[in-house]
Amino acid sequence: MTGPTGHSPRAETTDLVVIGAGVVGAAAAYFAARAGLRVTVVDRGPLAGGTSSAGEGNLLVSDKEAGPELDLALFSQRVWREDLAEHAGLWEFEAKGGLVVAATPSGADALAKLVLEQRAQGIEAVDVPKDELPDYEPQLSPELASGAYYPQDAQVQPMLVVAHLLRMARQAGARVRTDTEVTGFLRTGDRITGVRTSRGPLSAPAVLNAAGTWAGTVAELAGVRVPVLPRRGCVLVTQPLPVMIRHKVYAAEYVGDVASSDAALQTSPVVEGTRAGTILIGSSRERVGFDREVPPSLLAALARNAIALFPFLASVQAIRSYLGFRPYCPDHLPVIGPDPRAPGLWHACGHEGAGVGLSVGTGKLLAQAMTDRPTGLDLTPFAPERFEQALPGDEVSPDVP
Repeated sequence: MTGPTGHSPRAETTDLVVIGAGVVGAAAAYFAARAGLRVTVVDRGPLAGGTSSAGEGNLLVSDKEAGPELDLALFSQRVWREDLAEHAGLWEFEAKGGLVVAATPSGADALAKLVLEQRAQGIEAVDVPKDELPDYEPQLSPELASGAYYPQDAQVQPMLVVAHLLRMARQAGARVRTDTEVTGFLRTGDRITGVRTSRGPLSAPAVLNAAGTWAGTVAELAGVRVPVLPRRGCVLVTQPLPVMIRHKVYAAEYVGDVASSDAALQTSPVVEGTRAGTILIGSSRERVGFDREVPPSLLAALARNAIALFPFLASVQAIRSYLGFRPYCPDHLPVIGPDPRAPGLWHACGHEGAGVGLSVGTGKLLAQAMTDRPTGLDLTPFAPERFEQALPGDEVSPDVP
């Protein structure tokens, strides 16, 4: 792109360019702007046009095993409930709690062991014996063996989170540019000094890659490797009903599916109600690139799994389904922090299906690090350069359509 005299246009300047206007990019922009940085958010599409528009908005600790992701989830819970408490109504924050159920005695034993390990890490969890399950969910199948209740689990409306965090970021001085594709990076020597976009260059000492499932492609533009892959998931939506399901309810094997690296289709029952009266039914996970063709057999499997938990659903009509692509990393940890392989480049990606819940913790940590303040968590486990060596199950990112 050149100006009327044939020279390249002068780059606009900012302190931080955020690539991606999804929930992670929005949270990063908000906290960075509140920390005093001049922020410009760019996205090749609309706000929340990717994974953020295709999720259930869960803020979960119940599906996390001990480790860095759980630490980030607990940190993020504090941000949701303390730093952002006054705004909770804007994005329909609902502290509904989660109920995990086991169908067999062996599953009950495994769930009880997981609960003990989680409590040791600071998760609140209540053992629920078989005869007390109806107190939590009267419509549950009487065939279940046991359960565990997690009062910290909550839900938000993710597109409202994106819209309001970016609105508040703009109020703090940020700029947001949709329909603006990043086509390359500006450099001075090895250092990243901004981005080239379809609407002209932007100069900045820091660029944050928050591009969701396309984060690997953005990283490649900068000459570094971040193996983020799309992992497809589908959700069934029922007709509106009176309140029939009080919590997020899922089978204990869901935790194992989340932690699995298997590329093949996995389904486990996850069921929850919404304020509108519809019931959301999941979940599925499979690595099929960006293929959007969902076989009817997959949707049928979701329905069967849900009916096994809640038999009344057999007579309820499903009115639609939708799908999305979770940004998956082979080691199941997000990528958060500065990239020493390309100084000036930062990453906030690879959160897979936990991006909504972990977004605000990620954004606050990055704002702390970018303004040279102590971070609320050690970012070392999330370091981008950990991918210098191949990981088990690692693959080359597929082409973006």
